[in-house]
Amino acid sequence: MAMHRLGETRSSNQRDHLLQTPDTFVRTTLPRMQNAVAIVHVAPAAGAAFVQYTAELEAGGVLGTTSTQRFIYVLEGVIDLATGTSFQTLATGGFAYIPAGLEHTVSASAGARLAVIEKPYEAIDGVSAPKLLIGTETDMPSTALMGDDDLQVCSLVPNDAGFDFAVNTMTYAPGAALGMVEIHVMEHGLLMLEGGGIYRLGDRWYPVTAGDFIWMAPCCPQWFGALGKVPAKYLIYKDWNRHPLG
Repeated sequence: MAMHRLGETRSSNQRDHLLQTPDTFVRTTLPRMQNAVAIVHVAPAAGAAFVQYTAELEAGGVLGTTSTQRFIYVLEGVIDLATGTSFQTLATGGFAYIPAGLEHTVSASAGARLAVIEKPYEAIDGVSAPKLLIGTETDMPSTALMGDDDLQVCSLVPNDAGFDFAVNTMTYAPGAALGMVEIHVMEHGLLMLEGGGIYRLGDRWYPVTAGDFIWMAPCCPQWFGALGKVPAKYLIYKDWNRHPLG
């Protein structure tokens, strides 16, 4: 029998950030989910302007519906995305942007895990809202951040004024680190995919590893350095392309 941890965890919930580790995950069912559960990482109730959760689908599982725009990234397995005009199969590393109001179904014939981001769309006069977008991470180019080839950024959402958020993957070679402590008005949702390292959030430093989730509020001081013998990689959301006054 495993010894009880007596309340110990790496998880931490602070004024300007949240670190949520798998030992503290709580699974729930969201409306119209079938044979599926959600680990809700952050939501407006916690201070965020968006929702991010991990969906775990069993065989025959179906993701719930939403009236907001939605981004999905396949963490494991294969899912089917059906709309009124298209049917796509997405494997691990596949992703989709689904605009608000587009009726769709996300299902899995076998077990699958998805990172899901949902956010009310912020329209701009004279700018067309984005349409359905489907892709695979391995088909997307990556660029060196601030000229550092050991830190690669892969943009999954186009830098187009129609999109009001961005989603990237960032991959760090062992020992690579951000070149500065960032403090900015954008908020982040971050899911560690591979490897690990040290994250500075506010005035605290946290060891992090694959499976951890981090929320960073606007103006939270943030920095990351990769540790270990394998690359560290995470999926990161930020609000983007909109004026802070709305």
